[in-house]
Amino acid sequence: MHENVFALWVYLARTPLLWLTVTVLAYCLCDRISAALNRNPLANPVLSSMLLVGALVMASGTPYATYFDGAQFIHFLLGPATVALGIPLYQNRALVFRAIVPMLCALLAGSATAVLSAIFLARWLGAAPTVVTSIAPKSVTAAVAMAISARLGGDPALTAVLVILTGIIGAIMVTPLLNLLRVSDKRARGFAAGVAAHGIGTARAFQVDPMAGTFAGIAMGLNALLTAILVPFLL
Repeated sequence: MHENVFALWVYLARTPLLWLTVTVLAYCLCDRISAALNRNPLANPVLSSMLLVGALVMASGTPYATYFDGAQFIHFLLGPATVALGIPLYQNRALVFRAIVPMLCALLAGSATAVLSAIFLARWLGAAPTVVTSIAPKSVTAAVAMAISARLGGDPALTAVLVILTGIIGAIMVTPLLNLLRVSDKRARGFAAGVAAHGIGTARAFQVDPMAGTFAGIAMGLNALLTAILVPFLL
């Protein structure tokens, strides 16, 4: 048994599959821990697995380029995952059409607030134009945000970091904040999570309630589209 495990480790260590395997196993472990803690917002599996993988990369002295060679398959899946957000939108089109007016108002308000607050705060702190451009699309899914940033002259790598941080902070804060504001409608809670915290917020919404997760996915997809239109205009 031990010889088989050692042989598998030797094989993985010589191929890009090592860091792909490490990333998947780290997330599975952290998701189990999150489930054991009743999905406490602070036990977010994305945050925990990010810290765990980052610690392993640093401890092993592995360059980021080497890590990304193995984990790039996960990065590739961001595109299909984003497109797949159209599925809950189609499946729940009747619910969407019944609430289309308040949804569009909330979408416009949330998307504009996310972009404008990021731009104004970055400029107020004296950030360089490249940083301002990179931070503007922080509230949409990474695949879309990085494309917007690259198209407008920003730094896609910086945008990816800001997107992840936004999603993690949003996923941690969304449940206690909406409880504090006494927002009880699952559709509204999910929609807010999807607009403010993209995919990570959507995953959190699905953990809390399937209806909230569905509307979070809808909000995430629509916000990606609207942000791609708003950012060039507002910049």
